[in-house]
Amino acid sequence: METRAPFVIVGAFVMAAIIAVFGFVYWLQNTGGLGPRSSYRVQFEGSVPGLLVGAAVLFNGIRVGEVTELGLAPGNPRGVNATISVVSTTPVRADTRVGLEFQGLTGVPVVALEGGAQVAQSGPVPTLVAESGAGQGMTQAARDALRKVDSVLSENSEALKDTISNFKVFSEGLARNTGKLDGIVAGLERMTGVTSPPPKITYHLAALQNTGPASKVINVQWAIPEPTAIAMLETQRFLFSPAQEYPGFAEAMWADALPKLIQARLIESFENYDIAHAPLRMADIAQTEFQLLIDVRRFRIAVEQGPAAEIGLSARVVDKNGKVVSSRLFEQSETFASVTPPEAVAAFSAAFGRIAKDMIAWTVQVN
Repeated sequence: METRAPFVIVGAFVMAAIIAVFGFVYWLQNTGGLGPRSSYRVQFEGSVPGLLVGAAVLFNGIRVGEVTELGLAPGNPRGVNATISVVSTTPVRADTRVGLEFQGLTGVPVVALEGGAQVAQSGPVPTLVAESGAGQGMTQAARDALRKVDSVLSENSEALKDTISNFKVFSEGLARNTGKLDGIVAGLERMTGVTSPPPKITYHLAALQNTGPASKVINVQWAIPEPTAIAMLETQRFLFSPAQEYPGFAEAMWADALPKLIQARLIESFENYDIAHAPLRMADIAQTEFQLLIDVRRFRIAVEQGPAAEIGLSARVVDKNGKVVSSRLFEQSETFASVTPPEAVAAFSAAFGRIAKDMIAWTVQVN
């Protein structure tokens, strides 16, 4: 008796542990523990792919029970009957909507209950009818939609072919009568008084051409990066001080944004001075001995004391280590007779030519 007693105690302990584990698993799976349950019959019309006994039952997204029974509907080849067991406090009503949801990456199906306002009926187990197509997954829905599209295209293939042919004939007719259509549009514009906006007229800033003989050359590699400027000067429009509109300038514009235009004309002016040692754009080379940095201060037409083209450029010579070697402010103005784009462009070119000449002389002396 003394030898067998420990075995009986160990066996009883093992059995108790197994029962406790099964009870814990049952509690986890049933969410509501061992409390009171209510059972409901659910009818599905169509397949319920992947639905198994033990699958979760959700009410408004919260797990309240599980599927306890599955079977084919007698006398209905397309029907499936299921029995669900849920916590008794779940507010299932006669009009509660029933469907299937596919959760997770693997698409595990669960029975989803939602809403309902009517009072649940007493008596036999209520029967809930699932929504039509409740068991249809996204993949199956896509397949059915594609089948319908293919069916529509097949049934209307001749009509579609005729429509495409008509479009082809119509486009060919438009191509043959382009000139006539232009005339019709022009006639409509004359009748209605609506005209297309006038075309833009582009003006170029002239570089310094006659620089005289090169008294000194720059024997190192150097560059003029694109000048900096405030946002107002990043434009192709003619700017006025004070700001106002003048006839003829609405259609007038510079050939490029002012910083890029000034960069191009400065490089051209240095090339006219000494093309063998002319500066490059910063994007053209990786490293240079020095750079000529330009900041555009002014590039405008002043009209208060007679029209005049005013240009102000701040220049700095910076070595390859970023040290400022020298700096200077270049300012020039040129008056002109009437406020018209051609005269303004000629005045800007004259003022820019003097600035370019001074800048060349200053740069070659600094370096």
